[in-house]
Amino acid sequence: MDRLLRTLLFSSFLLLSLFATSSYAQTQNCSSFAFRNNQLFATCNPLPVLNSFLHWSYHPDNHTVDLAYRHRGVTDSDWVAWGLNIDGSRMVGAQCLVALRNSSGQIHAYTSPVTGYSTQLAQGELSFSVPRIAAEFTNNEFIIFATLVLPSGRTSFNQAWQNGGVSGQTLQVHAQSGDNMRSFGTVDFANGELGSDGGSSVTSRQRRRHVHGVLNAVSWGVLMPMGAVFARYLKVFKAANPAWFYLHVACQTSAYAVGVAGWGTGLKLGSDSTGIKFNTHRNIGITLFCLGTLQVFALLLRPKPDHKYRLYWNIYHHAIGYTVIILSIINVFEGFDALNGQKNWKRAYIGVIIAIGAIAVLLEAFTWFIVIKRKKSDSNKYPQNGTNGGNAYSNGAHQQQQA
Repeated sequence: MDRLLRTLLFSSFLLLSLFATSSYAQTQNCSSFAFRNNQLFATCNPLPVLNSFLHWSYHPDNHTVDLAYRHRGVTDSDWVAWGLNIDGSRMVGAQCLVALRNSSGQIHAYTSPVTGYSTQLAQGELSFSVPRIAAEFTNNEFIIFATLVLPSGRTSFNQAWQNGGVSGQTLQVHAQSGDNMRSFGTVDFANGELGSDGGSSVTSRQRRRHVHGVLNAVSWGVLMPMGAVFARYLKVFKAANPAWFYLHVACQTSAYAVGVAGWGTGLKLGSDSTGIKFNTHRNIGITLFCLGTLQVFALLLRPKPDHKYRLYWNIYHHAIGYTVIILSIINVFEGFDALNGQKNWKRAYIGVIIAIGAIAVLLEAFTWFIVIKRKKSDSNKYPQNGTNGGNAYSNGAHQQQQA
């Protein structure tokens, strides 16, 4: 049994390492970029095309955004623009921030509402306030800095970005093919998410959020309770001994391995989104990792059934185990709240938990019936038994716990 236990633990940690490696695999990342003015932003995302990046910090108290739009691979004889389209998509209707080098040789940043495809990006006021705008050019990269007062009641918008040439003081039309015709999508300043093609696909960060949610919901939220059900109820049946123990260990260690992979993705998401905080979700997650680690290593210190410390080990193991299950379910719902709008996932999980709970209630009643019946039968055969201070459940299941 000890050899099999070590094999199960080794397999689980191997699975953990595989998940952790994939969880930390990075796509293009821009969070380490250092601005010359030492300005810091809470969130950064690479835009899908045109060597562009969007950094921002969202301030929910006054519904403003401080942002920096970076456009690499251009010259100072080009213009660059980034904008939000409040009521439409793509460039027409976009409320743009524009940067170029003007006739006096200075880098000039201004606002321009785009009213049609023939626009010259003339300077004008936008449909929302822009209290601050500035730009710089260095190392073939334009950077536009701005503060936006977002339209009331919204944090998610369509966005578009472009670049083109400047002839004299005339802004030339951008390229009509390739990436210049795909430079649009969506941005949610509150959640830190980008979408492309009008939001029909999700970015790497959003995929990681979903992977994080699935890994943790399945591991901590489903496999952990299932492992407890195996241990509590199957051991009552003599035919299930010692299979119940191996099922319990396999289920819990697998849940731990997958759960730690999900925990790792959560840490990475948090480091990439320093301005977006879910403190309760994070703190419970850290607590679960610590308690889960204690449970896994406690298997290596499990005393023999007749050891004098086995009672204390059982108390510890059960107390920590049920605490982990309760916190896991709570944190899964905290995670659904953080995902915003994943109501179908939440309903599906509620259904799974109700099903596990219903099965547990039925098995609780059925196994108590078996234990009491078995206790009465044993009392008739051995009248002295049953006076040793144990309860019905422990007496009835004692023989099955010797695995």
